Amino acid sequence: MVYAGSERRKQPRVAGKFVVSYRIKAEVDNYDISQTRNLSLGGMMLTTNREFTLGTVLAIDIRLPFFIDAINLTGRVIDSKEVVKDLIYDTRIQFLEIDSKSAGIVNDTVGYYLKTQK
Repeated sequence: MVYAGSERRKQPRVAGKFVVSYRIKAEVDNYDISQTRNLSLGGMMLTTNREFTLGTVLAIDIRLPFFIDAINLTGRVIDSKEVVKDLIYDTRIQFLEIDSKSAGIVNDTVGYYLKTQK
């Protein structure tokens, strides 16, 4: 089904599979690894192996192709839907904390992929 309503995103979003490790911020040493389905300066969608409650705050480390180190972000779950019963979930995350250096790297990555995906 294709969404026919008005676009609510404030930032351009690109399809891309970038490696991400994430955990519920309040939990220590409970990281899971996944990949993005898409990315923007405002957030991302991940494939996760569990459903998250709306508003769950995650600590996120993402690896992008033009930067050696992982970028550390904090995000809030804004949607989590089951795709394959009890196995795969599409989880949408809005970034809460992103420093200017990380924002620049994400912005440059999104800009590059916007040009190459057209």
